Amino acid sequence: MRGRGKLGDVRLLVVEDEARLASALRRGLQAEGFAVDLAGDGLDGLEMARHGGYDAMILDVMLPRLSGYRVVRQLRAEERWLPVLMLSAKDGEYDQADGLDCGADDYLTKPFSYVVLLARLRALVRRGVRERPAVLAVGDLRVDPAGLRCSRGDVQIALTPKEFAILHCLARRAGEVVPKSELLARAWDFAYDGDSNVVEVYISALRRKIDKPFGRTTLRTVRGAGYRLEA
Repeated sequence: MRGRGKLGDVRLLVVEDEARLASALRRGLQAEGFAVDLAGDGLDGLEMARHGGYDAMILDVMLPRLSGYRVVRQLRAEERWLPVLMLSAKDGEYDQADGLDCGADDYLTKPFSYVVLLARLRALVRRGVRERPAVLAVGDLRVDPAGLRCSRGDVQIALTPKEFAILHCLARRAGEVVPKSELLARAWDFAYDGDSNVVEVYISALRRKIDKPFGRTTLRTVRGAGYRLEA
């Protein structure tokens, strides 16, 4: 990151209970010009994230006292939109979906490339803090990323993790056409090499749950382009 501009005023919080990894991250990031604070457990990390005025946070998943999932859910429930990059040795597709669904902005599995970590961190810092509503509303459809809940009016709708990940992606870009490739990357991962038609299966399942019982047509197919969620 040297030569990319002044970074001394960019403050990062690293929440990691592995002392050697935490120290290595701090040394490396400080060498790149960041100001870095460390927290060794979830409760300390949550408190520092609330009041530290950080530009981004690197957050481990498996932490003492409070997991990374619970930390980011609590921050989002409090409408705190600090950009979060989650780190985890859990590399399953559902683990990554859980991290993103609970409110993280990115997810990197251990062991990771330090070059990739820096690149993703640069992207988060460039993006900055974007205010996002705690509950996404598309007409009378409500999508709650922090609570992993979905409802239409007063009726709760039960969704699978994959269905919720796809709906969350669509709700965040309500009114826009979201290509199938983006839904694949969001709900599975970028390395997924299975049949892309699996997205159509989940879109059909979503329609049966969020539209058909309520006489709505919220989730539309835009032929050759993708899908759009609209009021």
